[in-house]
Amino acid sequence: MQLQVQCYAGRKADERPVRFRMGDRDYMVEEIVDQWYGPDDQFYKVRADDGNLYILRQNNSDGAWTLESFRMLRTIGAGAGLGNVPH
Repeated sequence: MQLQVQCYAGRKADERPVRFRMGDRDYMVEEIVDQWYGPDDQFYKVRADDGNLYILRQNNSDGAWTLESFRMLRTIGAGAGLGNVPH
């Protein structure tokens, strides 16, 4: 899935993602959990402001960003009468 990603630019351009847009929703990156490099790509495992984890990939040759993985971490509390059902 293609993403629009806004990056922090420190010593170099596009140093790390700080916000991304998927569909019609914006997500703020609250934490970079992990970062690694492939032969042609950079990967960032981030926790967004919705509490979920995302793996974002940036292609080094054209700068395009894609969503590689998503993991839902937030759950509805037991007080809602539904137990720990993901929402």
